Amino acid sequence: MTTEAETDVQDGRDEAFSKWYIDTVLKAELADYTAVRGSMVIRPYGYAIWELMQQYVDRELKATGHQNAYFPLLIPLSFIQKEAEHVEGFAPQLAVVTHGGGEELTEPLVVRPTSETIIYDMLSKWIESYRDLPVLLNQWANVLRWEIRTRPFLRTAEFLWQEGHTAHATFEEADEEALLILKLYVRFIQDELAIPVYQGRKTESEKFAGALSTFTMESLMGDAKALQMGTSHNLGQNFSKAFDVTFLDREGKRDYPWSTSWAVTTRLIGALIMVHGDAKGLRLPPRVAPYQVVIVPIWRKDEDRDKVEPLVEDVRHALGDAGVRVKTDWRDQVTPGFKFNDWELRGVPLRIEIGPRDVDSESVVIARRDTREKTHAPVSGIVDEVHTLLEAVQANLFAEAARYVAAHTSSADTWDELRERLIDPGGFVTVNWCDSKECEIALAAEKATVRAIPLDDREAASSGPCVCCGRPASFRCVVARSY
Repeated sequence: MTTEAETDVQDGRDEAFSKWYIDTVLKAELADYTAVRGSMVIRPYGYAIWELMQQYVDRELKATGHQNAYFPLLIPLSFIQKEAEHVEGFAPQLAVVTHGGGEELTEPLVVRPTSETIIYDMLSKWIESYRDLPVLLNQWANVLRWEIRTRPFLRTAEFLWQEGHTAHATFEEADEEALLILKLYVRFIQDELAIPVYQGRKTESEKFAGALSTFTMESLMGDAKALQMGTSHNLGQNFSKAFDVTFLDREGKRDYPWSTSWAVTTRLIGALIMVHGDAKGLRLPPRVAPYQVVIVPIWRKDEDRDKVEPLVEDVRHALGDAGVRVKTDWRDQVTPGFKFNDWELRGVPLRIEIGPRDVDSESVVIARRDTREKTHAPVSGIVDEVHTLLEAVQANLFAEAARYVAAHTSSADTWDELRERLIDPGGFVTVNWCDSKECEIALAAEKATVRAIPLDDREAASSGPCVCCGRPASFRCVVARSY
């Protein structure tokens, strides 16, 4: 049973974690607030992280046959209203334009919350027969959803994402596509961002508005709350029917295409901070770090600078030529100690220190951001040493995060156990669930939701009672408090 004292402790930790998160975003110059409520400016350092994410996802999508396109920012309100579940799900978040050029518009326009409707209006013109399928589209864009409670990167009114939209001849092809993208995302998040992911599907109440089924990726943040990292939806034929998109199949009969949509967003930058960050600030996985190495020259007198500069430049060129993203910090208005703290705040994976003594010994000092360990390395083998250390940092950050998830994953058989597990250890709690509205409301009162039903039918199967009401459960699932 949760006591009042335990609740106070939890709230205090949440408050401290939230402040640490905001301080890190601002001080590391990832983003800043603007005059528009709920929006943010993504600063160059933060945008550089997003660009590295973009490059990987874009490359992988193109390798699987998807093509980039761009669709309008403004969508007729009548389009949103054509799909009943879609309009019901997004109505509270819509921003509507009613005037343009000083005049009232004939029809209000919605600022893009997502693009299914405008895309399916176009597909009704482009798809005629099975030969036109599959359609595999992706766009990199911004969207606007009028959020009440906002936090940089995690939940903002305007955010950046990629949104994929595909159309297929059969349900099986669409389902295969949705799962293909889910696997692509999981590989990206685990291999590049070093963040463990729990894969599953959403319940009926948690799925995307207008979808047949929603597949999700859930990860645990450093405060043991879950974050939805991205989703992939099998939309069935809902949007095809709403927009009268049909095709002539191989038997010469008219049918509606089966469709999917899927997305990851700038929310992933927030996840990087909350999963890997520490008291010093960011700890960036090398594969998405704008600078993988920062070189800090150390000198006191002009003659010392003249002595270290040739070696600094040699190391910089050697690493740059080897494909390492490297930055040299020649600032002379701050001390080396200030620079060390500054680059630790920004999460640069490796720091190389070069002073006059290092020139004499033909070696450098390398400091790891993840463990803060320092080693000496000969200049002659600097490229190999840096590559080895970067891979070690990447692997260690994932291993640390995986250990955290393991320590914050439990199961509960009773309601009291569930309430206790949500506080200690927190994180993911596996339970039997009946999926009733009443139990969903009870769970929401505990500030928790069903995050995912396992994809493996054997893991999802349940023969026991619902953890909440005691009636026969429909499935086993993962519950957590979340962002």
